[in-house]
Parts: sequence; structure tokens; C-alpha cells
Amino acid sequence: MYTPVEKKLAEQLLGHSLNLKPDENILLQAIGFNSIGLMRALTESVRQIGANPFIQIEDPEVNRILLESGDHSFWENQAIADQLPLMKKMDAFIGIRGSENIYENSSVSPDANKAYSEAFLAPVHFKERVENTRWCVLRYPSAAFAMNAKMPTEQFRKFYFDACLFNYNRLKEAMKPLEERLRKADRVQLKGVGTDISFSVKGQDWVPCYGTRNIPDGELFSSPILESVNGEITYAPSVYQGKPFEFVKLIVRNGTVQEFDSSDNEALGQILETDEGAKRFGEFSFGLNPVIKKPMYDILFDEKIYGSNHLTLGNDYKLAPNGNESNIHWDLVCIGADVYLDGEKIRDGRLFITEDLAGLNPESLLK
Repeated sequence: MYTPVEKKLAEQLLGHSLNLKPDENILLQAIGFNSIGLMRALTESVRQIGANPFIQIEDPEVNRILLESGDHSFWENQAIADQLPLMKKMDAFIGIRGSENIYENSSVSPDANKAYSEAFLAPVHFKERVENTRWCVLRYPSAAFAMNAKMPTEQFRKFYFDACLFNYNRLKEAMKPLEERLRKADRVQLKGVGTDISFSVKGQDWVPCYGTRNIPDGELFSSPILESVNGEITYAPSVYQGKPFEFVKLIVRNGTVQEFDSSDNEALGQILETDEGAKRFGEFSFGLNPVIKKPMYDILFDEKIYGSNHLTLGNDYKLAPNGNESNIHWDLVCIGADVYLDGEKIRDGRLFITEDLAGLNPESLLK
């Protein structure tokens, strides 16, 4: 029916992540069928709590057909007639992204992606789900996922559950000194190979993430002052809208991307033309999960890599806003850049070097 570790993860998601209460409504969504064991464990655990599960199990290939053929009118009708009214009744949401082919949607046209983003993704998820429910999203291990991580399947499965079931309470305490520093800071600078970029975070709010929004977790995020971002930044491999990028490099002036280079400039240019906000940055974050060491073409893992930062193109989060609005939110990750706060170097490559922040290094978090 399900494995013991799936049951353990289900209980952590419903308890630690969402604090689900009796009589609350929760939407459990699985995209892909390989996560059915976890869905069973979640459904059983929800009922044991006395809450009400609403179940969606979706086929990635059916979703691709809809994406390829759907226009703005189609997605607007999907949102208004079905998904938006349902989401408005939810207190909580868990989304399991279990598709085994991360390139499934690579053939979807820019216009079709834009129609889906504007008419469905933005109102149903960016606005209603993100802003009005307690939510958590996660992937699920598979042989294809392991292949992208360049690991044997069973080794990857163990890695996956180790990362997801990490001791988030320990991380919560270790993040406090960094959060305190950042709340007092003005200028942030990242310097590394292909990267020299700075921006202001003066007066911005900071949100520590320790297992309550997406799994695996481990980040501390805010957003840069919009027009303060200047310099160049080079990112690790990424996949967005089903399209792979071996690298992305952006040159930014006064908060807006002016020049770019990547392994697929045509696709990158189309993403940047989604809307005006797609060329600006809606989030800045520190990746802090010590179990996750390298990119694997999956942003829910890659954005948590220890010793990384993501400076995100697109929409901000209302928990830490900067006024940027967009139909994209692409968490591009920069790994191993030195970090300076108001001129003081606090991280050398991937390791924090000040006494108060040493607790965030892997040797401390994993002991």
C-alpha cells in the first residue's frame, strides 16, 4: 500500500509543514503516477486527523496535450469553471510533482505557455493558493529523476528521503543569526566565476523556510529593491517550462536584464519576453540544506543547495514583496559565489566564515 518512509513523510507534511486541523479541507494533487504510495499515505493520514481530502491525480502527457492546445480562453474557462472555485474552498494544499520526464513540456510554444500562465497559473496558484492556503509542494523519486542527478536509483531514493526528512528544527535555529544580519543589511554582493552582482535589501522582510512551504526545504529569502540590481550573474544548469539550460548568464542594469547568454538563447529570450516583470527579479535567497550538494535539473532541490543563492526572475512573493509582477517565477541558482554584506565577507565560496554563521555549514547541521 505504502512504505514506512512514505508514511513518515506524509505525517511530516501534514503536521510540521501544514499543521492540518480536523474539519479542514486539503487538496492533494499528484502529477504522475509513481507517487501513488505517498498519496495513499497522505489520504489515510488526513482522515486520521479528521480533515477532508480532495484528490487530483493527473497524467503528465494529458497535461502536455492541454498545454499544447490550450489558449487564453480555454485556460480562463478551466480556472473559472473548476479549479479556482475549488481552491477557494481549501485550507491547505499539497502538490506532488511526480512526472518522470522533466522535458515533457519542452514542445509547448511560448504563446501557449503564456496563455496558461496568465489565465490559469496566476489566478489559481500564484494568487489563490499561494496567498490564501497553507501549501507545500514536492517531487517524488524515480529512475528518471535519479538519472538527472547522476545517481543509482536506490541511492537516489535514500538521498531524496534524507533531504526531505532533514531535521528542520535544527536548521530553524541555525538560520536565526543570518536572518538577524540580513534584516540590518543594505548591500548584498555576490562575487565568483562569471558573477559580480550587487543590490540593496534595505528594509526588506526576510522569510526563513524550514519545511513549511516546499520539500525538501532549507532557504532564507527576501527580494531585492527592484532598481538596485546591477552587474552580471552566472547560473547553474536549470530546466524551465520543460526546456533545459546548461547555463544562463545575465547582465543587469538598474534592475532589468539588458543582455544574456545561455545554452539556448532562443528559449531564454522568449521567457524574458513573457512580460515586463520577467526581466526583473522577484526574490533573493540563500540555499541552506546540507544534504543537497549539486544541481540535478530540479528547482525544488537545486534552490536549496548549500552554499548557493538564487536571484529569481519574475514574480515576487507577497511574504517578502518588492512590487515585481510577472507570470513567471524562475529560481535560477548561483552556486559557490562569495557573499558580502555591506562590504563584509560572510561566505567564502560555499562555507560561512564568521563565527555566528558557522552553524549553517554542513559539518554543524549534519553532526
